[in-house]
Amino acid sequence: MKTYQGVWPVAPTPFTAEGDLDLDGMKRVLDCIVDQGIDGVCILANYSEQFLLSDEERKILTRLSLDHIRGRVPVIVTISHYATDIAVSRAREAASLGAAMVMMMPPYHGAMMRGTAEQTFEQFAAVSESGIPIMVQDAPISGVDLPVSLLVRMAREIEQVKYFKIESAQAASKLRVLVEEGGDAIEGPFDGEEGITLLADLDAGATGNMPSAMLPDLIRPIVMAHLAGEREHAADMYYRILPLINFENRQCGFRAAKAVMMEGGVIESDFCRHPVSPLPPETRKHLLELVTTVNPIALSWGK
Repeated sequence: MKTYQGVWPVAPTPFTAEGDLDLDGMKRVLDCIVDQGIDGVCILANYSEQFLLSDEERKILTRLSLDHIRGRVPVIVTISHYATDIAVSRAREAASLGAAMVMMMPPYHGAMMRGTAEQTFEQFAAVSESGIPIMVQDAPISGVDLPVSLLVRMAREIEQVKYFKIESAQAASKLRVLVEEGGDAIEGPFDGEEGITLLADLDAGATGNMPSAMLPDLIRPIVMAHLAGEREHAADMYYRILPLINFENRQCGFRAAKAVMMEGGVIESDFCRHPVSPLPPETRKHLLELVTTVNPIALSWGK
C-alpha cells in the first residue's frame, strides 16, 4: 500500500453571493489546487465549512470532487460525525467513489457530548472495516483528549488507522513522542493548523502537512526541502511566509483562502454562511497586502 506524505491542502467550499453551492466554482478551486503540484487534496474538512453543509450537499460535493479530479491526485474525504453509523456510511461512500483516504475527528457533539477513549477506539475500528485508510484528526475543536498511548494503540490494533494530523497544543512534542512510541505503525504523521507550527512539527518527525488552499505552492517546497535534509533552506522559505500564515490562522481562519481565491479570479464570491461573518474590511485589506508580498498562485490563477 502506498505511503502518503507531502502537502495536502484543504479545499474551501465556494458559495454564490446568495449562499448556494457554487459547483462550477468548486471545480475551479480543485483545478487551482491541483495545478500547484501538490501531493493530494482534502475535501469537506473544517476549513471547507463542513459544519455549514447539509448531508445532501456533502454527497454532491464528494461525488463532484472525486469525479472532477479523476485520479490526478489522491483525495481525502472528511467524514467526522458523532454517530458511528453515519461515519461508517460516509466512509463506505468515499471508498466506493475512489477516495484514497478518509479523515475523522473523535466522536463529539457540542461542548458536552464527547466520546470516551474506548468509544473513540470503537468508532475508528468500525470505520476501518470499510477498508479505506484513515487519518486521525487530533484537533482542539473536538475537545476530546487523544493521548499518545491511545493513538499508538489505534495504529497498532486498527488495520486502517495509519495517519495522524496533530493540531493540539504543543503539537511538535506530541508528534515526536507519537513517532518514537508508534514506530512503523505510524505511516503518516502530519502537521495541520495552516502550518503555523510547520517547522517545529517537521523537526519532530512530521512527513506531511495539511494547509489551507491559500498558498500550498509556497508550503510544499518547505516540506520537500526538510524531508530532503535541507533544514536551513526550509527554514529560510518558511520564515518568509510565516507572517501571512500567522495572520491567516489568528485573524481570518478559513475565510482567508476564499478571499485570496476571489481576488485571484478562482471563485466569484467569498461568501460564508451564517453565523459566520464576512471578513472585516480592514482585516481583508491587511490580508491582501500580506499575500501580495509572497504572491502565491491562488492570487493570480484565474486572472
